[in-house]
Amino acid sequence: MASSTLSPPPLISVIFSLLTLSLLYWPALAKGGGVTRHYTFEIKLQNVTRLCHTKSMVTVNGKFPGPRIVAREGDRLLVKVINYVQNNISIHWHGIRQLRSGWADGPAYITQCPIPNGQSYVYNFTIIGQRGTLFWHAHISWLRSTVYGPLLILPKRNISYPFIKPYKEVPIIFGEWFNTDTEAIISQALQTGGGPNVSDAYTINGFPGPLYNCSSQDTFKLEVKPGKTYLLRLVNAALNDELFFSIANHTLTVVEADAVYVKPFETETLVIAPGQTTNVLLKAKPKFPAATFLMMARPYVTGLGTFDNSTVAGILEYEAPPHHSAMSIKKFPLFRPTFPSLNDTSFVTNFTNKLRSLASADFPAKVPQKVDKHFFFTVGLGTSPCDNIQTCQGPNGTKFAASVNNISFVQPNTALLQAHFFGQSNGVYASDFPVNPTHWFNYTGNSPNNTMVGNGTKVMVLPFNTSVELVMQDTSILGAESHPLHLHGFNFFVVGQGFGNYDRNEDPKKFNLIDPVERNTVGVPSGGWVAIRFLADNPGVWFMHCHLEVHTSWGLKMAWLVLDGKLPDQKLPGPPADLPKC
Repeated sequence: MASSTLSPPPLISVIFSLLTLSLLYWPALAKGGGVTRHYTFEIKLQNVTRLCHTKSMVTVNGKFPGPRIVAREGDRLLVKVINYVQNNISIHWHGIRQLRSGWADGPAYITQCPIPNGQSYVYNFTIIGQRGTLFWHAHISWLRSTVYGPLLILPKRNISYPFIKPYKEVPIIFGEWFNTDTEAIISQALQTGGGPNVSDAYTINGFPGPLYNCSSQDTFKLEVKPGKTYLLRLVNAALNDELFFSIANHTLTVVEADAVYVKPFETETLVIAPGQTTNVLLKAKPKFPAATFLMMARPYVTGLGTFDNSTVAGILEYEAPPHHSAMSIKKFPLFRPTFPSLNDTSFVTNFTNKLRSLASADFPAKVPQKVDKHFFFTVGLGTSPCDNIQTCQGPNGTKFAASVNNISFVQPNTALLQAHFFGQSNGVYASDFPVNPTHWFNYTGNSPNNTMVGNGTKVMVLPFNTSVELVMQDTSILGAESHPLHLHGFNFFVVGQGFGNYDRNEDPKKFNLIDPVERNTVGVPSGGWVAIRFLADNPGVWFMHCHLEVHTSWGLKMAWLVLDGKLPDQKLPGPPADLPKC
């Protein structure tokens, strides 16, 4: 059995964890009132075996998943990334606001050119006004399938959680395992125009668990003490799948989403999309139960394409009283959780509707009450023509594509932020991203005859401190589907959501402007819409994209360009000297 540390082998992981946690006491003071923490990420190839398949894959420091980063609110992080592999690399600190530090955000060709082989780059940023569970991952092509790890932000010293203090905190990070190279998978899919091969397993902290063939030894195990309360820090780092999660015979109390505290509520099953994090309290049973329990995750599926219809399992076991032998523990009954059906959108809707901000004096919900600019974006799939004479493997011989307002984003050859900062946008991007679709149609009704998307590298320009309301509408052009949309550089408030076509006259009357959940990644409901509000108080270029990696590859992405304000602390400083060049 694997231990409950994040990466094998267990002994090295324990030592690494202790070293990581010791960084909490590093005395160097940072600007935000915290300390400065130094990390080194060596991007290197490592042979890893799962499901009886060994492959050489890109990792950080040879670990899968990668090392955890631990910091406190107010701390400054300096992470030196050294690239020893042939692939270009960049690292994104998912959910970090990056206030006036956009050069450290990480998406390749958006805020930086990627780090080439043999070179390095120091990501330099301060954690301002945030605490909770986030994560970091590669942000170029599909390398995040193996290059990811948790980013745990503790409250400032002497500041307690707004819930019971846990006995122990446990990161649980979901991923996907592919027996073959994910770079080859997406490369082939983009070439043929068809859907990419799906993963061979889901993982918990890198382990597929006992329900897969040749995997019983690669199982995450969590041992708990009766009567104790544990904080489980859940991260969905999977490439392409939203997941249900449950622990047999145990109730979970949700206390945080995307590193923002929420009003606590109990659930036996939760749903978590790629790019989302959720903190839950697990109260262990008061007495030794003489049983073992599976913690399991399986997909929530809405699209028409193929998917990995499998289940990852870890084991929750109780610390045994002295008189129990290892042999007797093996004979204990093993309980499995029950799940909603694979496509249970009503369960997902009910769950997401329970997420509300604390909206307390200590943790207010600063929802923009007035709106300066309203935007309406359609998000969904479409098609592109074949590049050559041959027939492609997408719908009716075309290539699969995806778009926002029917514009499929074309990745530039230089970073957008550089081009903006130095006034060299000509030939790199255009500033005419449409505020709403150029062609109106019944978005969730029958598919239009023309499913072709437009292409371009376009950004939406916002003056500093603009109050934004954005409605994102799913389309059924190639089948309705849930899309977890992630916005870099900001948190936003989810003020409303519904099914069918958004009604701009009636639906705003039902918006929650008091205690809506605050997040960085939100699911646009399958066949529905979601409305968010945020304040554009962070100058720079900020990526917004679907966190299903296949949809990002197909072009479901765009960027917001937030201009400098008038005051010195409202302007983006210049780039660091070691910023990689394209």
